[in-house]
Parts: sequence; structure tokens; C-alpha cells
Amino acid sequence: MTCHAFCKINWSLDITGQRADGYHLMDMLMQPVSLYDTLELTPSSVLCLTVSGEPLIPPDAHHLVLRAARRLQEETGCTQGASIHLHKRIPAQAGLGGGSADAAAAFLALNALWQLHLSQADLCAMALPLGADIPFCLTGGLCRVQGIGEKILPFPVSPAVPLLIIKPCEGLSTREVFSAYHAQSQGQAFSTDIAQEALLRGDWNAFAASSGNVLESPSSTLAPSLHEALDFLHQAGALLARMSGSGSACFGVFSSEERARQAYATACMRFPFAAVCHTQAESVRLLT
Repeated sequence: MTCHAFCKINWSLDITGQRADGYHLMDMLMQPVSLYDTLELTPSSVLCLTVSGEPLIPPDAHHLVLRAARRLQEETGCTQGASIHLHKRIPAQAGLGGGSADAAAAFLALNALWQLHLSQADLCAMALPLGADIPFCLTGGLCRVQGIGEKILPFPVSPAVPLLIIKPCEGLSTREVFSAYHAQSQGQAFSTDIAQEALLRGDWNAFAASSGNVLESPSSTLAPSLHEALDFLHQAGALLARMSGSGSACFGVFSSEERARQAYATACMRFPFAAVCHTQAESVRLLT
């Protein structure tokens, strides 16, 4: 079995509080995009993982794909194994949810390979302790995600939006970004309710005025090159430029794929990573 694990962008990201156990309460608008990793799975008597591509993340016991597979085994009592090969294209520590997407793909693919017949709700409940973004990656589509990632409200997906994704620097530690967030005075509040309506009707001016990413400023203090990437996207004609997640990837919305590719021609020479892609509904695609 082969499956594609698509990354995501955060159209908007707000923090509404923090639980006693330290988990942050989020309010986000999220959507999968067409940049993907590939997982290849074959039946085996044991569970093993190999990894290729960039970034090369060692397939140790803490790898999210293996943790997802073991979680399935533990929760269902399944004794089957699988040989899994992961080919990476999504940059790591970029705020694009590459690890979460890979784990979601592992849950869905192994559920099919092992014929476990678990529902999406079952898989989401199993996945949440492993990562807040994994339930969204199991759900896909354009969604509003709240709480610690367990509250997911899907919306109809509009036509594909052309994007240019830029990763201007090394990856950022999510823990360090949140520490920087708490050390800063909080910026101007925005309304996710208003942003949601603007996004659904494709009003980029209204959306830009009513949305934001509260982690963008603290991430920029850790990685000033984020400013350079966002400025580049604006100057290249992006209708909207924003950092995704906790960084360090930024994305720009363009009026056409041609305009995005024109900007890419320069971006790929200036930044360590750049890719033209588009929004979509699918978060995982299972192939046979």
C-alpha cells in the first residue's frame, strides 16, 4: 500500500488560554495543501520504519509514524506488523504539520492494511495524545480547529488557491516559540469568527484585516529571516502572506499559479526551501 501525507497551513492561529496541564487552547483555521510525503507499507511479521528524502529524520523509537503504529497495536491488540518506508518532502520544524501528516497517514493506512475497521472518530481519539494536529490531518478539508485540537468544525472547500511556501531558515522549536510568546506582551487581538466568514467568501482584504497568527511575532524574534520571507512574498504580489503554525515556513496566496511560479523563480535562489502548491481537501490519499 502507498499513501500520500499532505501538509497543512494555518490560515489563522489564535491562543485563547492555557489548561492547568500546560496545553494551550487554540482557535485556528486550517487546510491541507498539495505538498506531501509518501509512505509505502508492506505486510511484515515485525514493525519497522526506514526514511529517505529531506529532511532526513532518523527512524528511532520516538518517530511519530512508529508511535502511531504502536498506538494502533496497543489499542486494538493487533499483532500484525508492517514494513514502512517514509519518503520526506515536507520540511521539518516548519509549522506545516509534516510529522502529524505522516502519523495520520500511518493511522489510516495501517487501519486498512490490518483490516481493523476503526472509524475516523476512533482514530482521532487515539491520535490526539500523540499530537494536536493529527486529528485535523485525519479529517482534512477546510476546518476550524479549537481546544487542544480535538474540536474540529469542517467547512465546504472552495476552489484551490495557488500558494508559494518559503522556509527561510532552520526549523524552529515549538517549545521555544511558545516560551517567546509568553515572554512578549500580547499583540492586537483579531476575530476568528470574522476571519472565518471572510475566508469562506474569498475576501482576502477582509480576511487579512480580521485574522493573524499570534506566534508570528515571537517566532520572528527567534528567526528574523521570517520578516525577509514575508516581505518577499508581499513584494512578489501575494494577496496575503502569513507564517504557518509556529514557523518557520511562510506562505503567500497568489491570484494564479503562473504568478506563484514567477515568484518561485526568485524565491528558490534566495531561500533554503521554496515550493509552489495549492490548497485542497485531501489530507491523506490511500493508493493501492
